[in-house]
Amino acid sequence: MPFNRRDFIQRGAATLSVPAVLGVGPLHAQTPVDTLKIVTGFAAGGTSDTVCRRVAEAVRGLYARAVVVENKTGAGGQIAISTVKASPPDGSVLLQTPASMLTIYPHIYSKLPYDPFTDLVPVSLACSFEFGLGVGPVVPASVTTVPEFLAWVKANPQQANFGSPAAGSTPHFTGEMISRAGNVAMRHVPYRGTQAAILDLAAGQIAAVSGPIGDFLPHLGAGRIRLLGVSGSTRSRFVPQVPTYVEQGMKDIVTDEWFAFYLPGGTPAAIAQQANAALRTALARPEVVQGLADMGLEAKSSTQAELATMQRRDHERWGPIVKAVGFKAD
Repeated sequence: MPFNRRDFIQRGAATLSVPAVLGVGPLHAQTPVDTLKIVTGFAAGGTSDTVCRRVAEAVRGLYARAVVVENKTGAGGQIAISTVKASPPDGSVLLQTPASMLTIYPHIYSKLPYDPFTDLVPVSLACSFEFGLGVGPVVPASVTTVPEFLAWVKANPQQANFGSPAAGSTPHFTGEMISRAGNVAMRHVPYRGTQAAILDLAAGQIAAVSGPIGDFLPHLGAGRIRLLGVSGSTRSRFVPQVPTYVEQGMKDIVTDEWFAFYLPGGTPAAIAQQANAALRTALARPEVVQGLADMGLEAKSSTQAELATMQRRDHERWGPIVKAVGFKAD
């Protein structure tokens, strides 16, 4: 079952007073930790890094006196998770990671340096986002829908390809699902990030890109790139003119991704609750909500239990999809 974001947002709005419920007020004379390190597995300037830095500003004074962001890049986010796994469970080190590393990677790697369910303590969601299928000048302007694109791919097999930000990522598998829905074979072209793929798309090097909607937004006005479909259960508020895959007859293609915060396994429950309260307060601040919206992201917090449930559910959902596609990273 696809995640119902509307229900979740309504539940989240009803529980934004969680700091008071937990007895952790928004301002304290003494914060739980002196310096908080937020670790991300992706480079400075990227979406994950930017989310970390916006939240770092908002959480300063709520949970820690000082907050720094550390970019532990490499291995598609695995190094960052391993770093946090090995950190002391005292609340001073916080991981921010996309869901893929915890929900898809276990199905595509025969061995991971971490257990996504025991080596990390779920704290809170950070945001969610959906994906779009963008095409460039290689595809004729007369192609305006995903079914039309798939028909064009069948007629032009030498140009049947799509890019994604990484092999094994959610947009990679979303693209594979589109290919299977149209009963066509498209060659996947992995990139190091969506922007690199979009630059090649605009230059006519590849036919299509499956990637986060927010990464397409700065490029849509120029006219060389256009979105044919989006992966949400309903249309995205960022591109409301673009129909969903479901509207275009692909009823099973509903995918999104989320970023979330985790502490090292073994962190005491009281510390995790304090971190959750501070993050939920920070993520509700108007400047954070708007800052993430500017990147096509929906700011969204959660309880620890809600995050744990989402992680387990998405892990179970992606298993059969990965098996059907037949992709392995090693």
